[in-house]
Amino acid sequence: MIAFLISLAVLIGGYFIYGLIVDRIMGSDSKHPMPAITRRDDIDYRPLPAWKVFLIQFLNIAGLGPIFGAIMGIMFGPAAFLWISIGTIFGGAVHDFCSGMISIRSGGGSLPEIVGEQLGRNLRRVMCLFSVLLLILVTAVFVSTPAGLLSGMTPDYLDRTFWVTVIFAYYLLATLLPIDKLIGNLYPIFGFALLFMAAGLLGVLLTGNVDIPVSFTDGFHSRSATDMPLFPMMFVSIACGAISGFHATQSPMMARCLTNEKLARPIFYGAMVAEGIVALIWAAAAVTFTGGYEQLAEYMAVPGHDAGSLVHDVAFGWLGTIGGILAVLGVIAAPITTGDTALRSARLTIADFMNINQKGLMRRILVTLPLMGAVIILMMMDFSVLWRYFAWCNQALSVFTLWAITVYLARHSKPYVISMLPAMFMTAVCTTYILCAPTPEGFGTDYTTAAIAGVAAACIPAAIFFSRLSRLPLTLKNTIVND
Repeated sequence: MIAFLISLAVLIGGYFIYGLIVDRIMGSDSKHPMPAITRRDDIDYRPLPAWKVFLIQFLNIAGLGPIFGAIMGIMFGPAAFLWISIGTIFGGAVHDFCSGMISIRSGGGSLPEIVGEQLGRNLRRVMCLFSVLLLILVTAVFVSTPAGLLSGMTPDYLDRTFWVTVIFAYYLLATLLPIDKLIGNLYPIFGFALLFMAAGLLGVLLTGNVDIPVSFTDGFHSRSATDMPLFPMMFVSIACGAISGFHATQSPMMARCLTNEKLARPIFYGAMVAEGIVALIWAAAAVTFTGGYEQLAEYMAVPGHDAGSLVHDVAFGWLGTIGGILAVLGVIAAPITTGDTALRSARLTIADFMNINQKGLMRRILVTLPLMGAVIILMMMDFSVLWRYFAWCNQALSVFTLWAITVYLARHSKPYVISMLPAMFMTAVCTTYILCAPTPEGFGTDYTTAAIAGVAAACIPAAIFFSRLSRLPLTLKNTIVND
């Protein structure tokens, strides 16, 4: 219990202390012109109330990652609690907040525009392709899982194919309609279900007759029953609950709806902290409900058991029938409300890159339909393989974003260390993972070689950055990487 309370306190305290420090470094200004006003088109650029923007941002980023990822991540042991709390405060929240602020100051620019402005036009092209691929992966992943959960809760004739069709139809409408119509009206309902789930489970953990079998005094070695090393595997498994590159594709969407730059910290930094709390709750719930690390591994090894079935058992076992239904609906709403905005972000990214005005409905349709086709093709892949590729692409995207933030801060003579250290760490994580992961998702390199290469890979961009640092104040409008 003590480890859980410490981690929870770090998350909450970190928002008020470190979040304020980062906000002051970025220099949020209530008088700064906002894209929602200056570029208003009532489709994607539209002022929305702050509470709606928070719920949309929170639900955009809180898909299955902070739930399923946390359940798989806690199998590595107490280190998962540390990564969720420290990773969120010093990594994920900085990543989300700074990318949102930079987007605001670039007129609501999407992620490839942000990266291209800081790191060069060549990387802008790479990031456009990479981010659209990730967004399509996210959409494909977050169609399959809620469709499966819904088919298990409804009569047999409402099978998985039926729910896939329904979710696809919703995604299409959510992508094409003005943001205040479908997304702006449905998200408060979905948000209630998700927040009820988290609050209910937190209540059981704090006041129920349960014992959270996680202690920092037991050491931070891996408890995983597999041979997977804690580094880098845990840092890829727990992505959305600590740091996720996908979030930087969502922040620009809400940057186009904010009415005051001072709202950026509670919206972007705050939503990431809220997601970290959800991840912490589910990590604790998983190991507590099953009775320990070994018992959790035994549960997951039973045929037919997975993270989804554990979510169902925990929800109904701890919250009763009504509470369980609401909790499961929250778990269903989380991926759906991530998948729809992932597809919308893909549309916006392509439209920005190709300079296609999105005010006309037909133009939005022409951009969206090829994306829907790509999602359908990806859904034909094995889900476990799809999820692993998504996990690595997700973390790799955060590397580019954090380095772009670092260059932005250096250009404006601000303490760039707040993003540079997370950037170097995530560079090492992603490089080590792709090298040592088994084929076909990785290269199957021996762990020692992969880890050394990961550290070296983190030092290379740092060396390039410092070699060009002295020229940045003199070339404020240029890029750090030669085009």
